[in-house]
Amino acid sequence: MDAIGPIVRTQRSRRQRDSRRGDAVRPLDRRILPFEPAATSARPGWVGPQAAHFRATPAFELDDAVCPHHHFALVARPPEQFVVRFAGVTLHIFLEPGVVERVAAEAFELNPARVSIIPLDGVQDPQLRAAMLAVRDEESAEGGGDRIAAESLANLLAVHLIRIASALRSPPRRTDGALPREKLHAVIEYIDENLDTDLTLAQMAAAVHLSAYHFARQFKAATGMPPHQYVVARRIERAQQLLGESDDLSLAEIAAGVGFLDQSQFSTHFKRVVGVTPRQFRKSARIA
Repeated sequence: MDAIGPIVRTQRSRRQRDSRRGDAVRPLDRRILPFEPAATSARPGWVGPQAAHFRATPAFELDDAVCPHHHFALVARPPEQFVVRFAGVTLHIFLEPGVVERVAAEAFELNPARVSIIPLDGVQDPQLRAAMLAVRDEESAEGGGDRIAAESLANLLAVHLIRIASALRSPPRRTDGALPREKLHAVIEYIDENLDTDLTLAQMAAAVHLSAYHFARQFKAATGMPPHQYVVARRIERAQQLLGESDDLSLAEIAAGVGFLDQSQFSTHFKRVVGVTPRQFRKSARIA
């Protein structure tokens, strides 16, 4: 086969601490991954699963006993010794146990206290692999990853993890339809009123009294796009208005005013959606 599937290690029943120092171990701590990644999600604004991407790794022993998170490792090529040593690992993702517990209750209607996920080695699951690669793409996106997208990917990883570990084919006994018109209007109004803030999936879901998991599914069914794409589109629309109306605001001020992390993230999203940079758009608006 071309590649080994994801390796999933679960968190222990209690928070593990390093016996030498007594301090809590973070997911990307060098005591867990003893070499430098090519890229990580460790930057301001990232709130989703923590990810580390490696283009090449030396042989190493992975001791996950000290890590309190669910640990996903995507292997790009078969390792020489799979049981003891992992080689060819290109992507590590760490997921907060609280996310898995919340999704277990919301999506699968399970009692989180009774959900037990054993370690899974060499999982051949295309959907889990695709979700992990989506995390990699988001954390390495030019201009920084999107907060709402990161939250959605964390939920998606949790769904796949629970489904595989519990041998459940799909989440539960009920199907999410489209968000009702009244709730859709309410959440769109909420988004428009809060575009300049650090919007989260949980905040939007709370505005219409839904869990984040069900809100994301119902919103996409109603609008045809996931919440994070809709928010970016609305931010770009608002930015276009500001660029056309005023020459007094700097690009950095407009970026902050429509909710982007910084000018770089704003410019990246703007050019992807509009096809030109904010500066070029402003110049053409003046000519028009």
